[in-house]
Amino acid sequence: MTARPAVEMRGVTKRYGGVVANSGVDLTVLDGEIHALVGENGAGKSTLMKILYGLESADSGDVVIHGHTATRHSPSAAIRLGLGMVHQHFMLVDTLTVAENVVLNDEPTRFALMLDRSAAGERVRRLSGEYGFALDPDAVVGDLSVGLEQRVEIAKVLYRGARTLILDEPTGVLTPAEVDELFAILRALRDDGRTIIFITHKLDEVLALADRITVMRDGSVTGVVEARETDEATLARMMVGRDVLLRVARSVRAPGEVLLRVDGLSVRGHRGAHAVEDVSFEVRTGEILGVAGVQGNGQTELVEVLTGLRRPAAGRVVLGGVDVAGLGPRALRDLGVSHVPEDRLERGLVEGFSVEENLALGRHHRSPYSSRGLMDPRRMREEAARLINGNDIRPPDPDAPGSGLSGGNQQKLIVARELDESPRLLVAAQPTRGVDIGAIEFVHQEILRLRDGGAGVVLVSSELSEIMTLSDRIAVMYGGRIVGIVDASEATEEEIGLLMTGASREAA
Repeated sequence: MTARPAVEMRGVTKRYGGVVANSGVDLTVLDGEIHALVGENGAGKSTLMKILYGLESADSGDVVIHGHTATRHSPSAAIRLGLGMVHQHFMLVDTLTVAENVVLNDEPTRFALMLDRSAAGERVRRLSGEYGFALDPDAVVGDLSVGLEQRVEIAKVLYRGARTLILDEPTGVLTPAEVDELFAILRALRDDGRTIIFITHKLDEVLALADRITVMRDGSVTGVVEARETDEATLARMMVGRDVLLRVARSVRAPGEVLLRVDGLSVRGHRGAHAVEDVSFEVRTGEILGVAGVQGNGQTELVEVLTGLRRPAAGRVVLGGVDVAGLGPRALRDLGVSHVPEDRLERGLVEGFSVEENLALGRHHRSPYSSRGLMDPRRMREEAARLINGNDIRPPDPDAPGSGLSGGNQQKLIVARELDESPRLLVAAQPTRGVDIGAIEFVHQEILRLRDGGAGVVLVSSELSEIMTLSDRIAVMYGGRIVGIVDASEATEEEIGLLMTGASREAA
């Protein structure tokens, strides 16, 4: 018997001023299936799901949830119709227990006013046992791992009666083991008759989990395929409109002399405690050292020290034989250090500056941009045109504001600027976060080109596939320490994943 639709969206169109986010989109998700929604940034996925969940209103079109047409739609109406959404950024209260978070705003009560903690705990235990969540109702959420926090979010929507769950990029902050555990939970939910809508950019995960896949490009649906009948290359082509090199080829080469030596480095975090504790490693010329780990284990603070944005509490940072610990960003840039920051809007560019001005940032005080203390507008325009054309930055307008570029083109701008002067050392943090498949291909090729030219690279990424693809050696951080450094040619995802949980190299 053919499954009935859990969700139908018919002819949905949404405009923001002159920008069409969704154009006549049709989406059908069947009862009891895991349905993946994929597409590049700006393809319209998030807008479509916001409309489905009632966070946005469509300009035209119909939304039907479990047979009921959604009118005067809102999140509360979606919940009443059996739809729940697990957001990419969790919405939990760290100081409350698991049970208190799950029942928040829908609490079982005693004597009309008092929270019935026993009933709340029992309901969470029942949900946890039914789907293998392994949640302790009395645990404080602030003490949980990211993977367990996500299970609390799923338990919240199930507690409210959700028959269909929307999960937005649910694996971005999980270790490989946590991803496997999440997938087991989602399959158990499907086998129980629940419906899952799964939004992600990780095509290998789509093929491992989904039953059917809807692909979007430029606000429209380009196709709906059975997961068992397609592959990553086909999905990427449907998303981008051309063939995409999904994994760049990394040549095997012998690294040169030691370029960067970090000895006994300790760094204090924002709250005064050590975020990095007694870290030591080396990077050679012509080598990429990947730094893997779940975000929040000291990687940000390490990058800030290496790029002059934070002073170390102890230890040495030696670049080319010179101790540079404590030098500022300009001094390090003048010594040949380039930085692709993890937050491109906070530290990578100035949204109110033009593309031309952003391409000159950090080197505007020296040739060819300046002479004798004065900036040269003609040379700035020439350099901007060269970098725009050579790196396919769109729109190809040097006067366009940085805020007018897509995330992928903002990242291409930053990479173009930081790699242009052939730095001795590149520190790249989350270099492809939030960018499209086509931009990922570009960034990876540029990082490898720099490495093959003899530079050293410190690559910090929470994307394990990126670390495995690009790195020559891999250092894994946990709790502010390096718990293991392995040769990338010999490492497995399972070994790296175990190290990411804090396991010793011997246990991994």
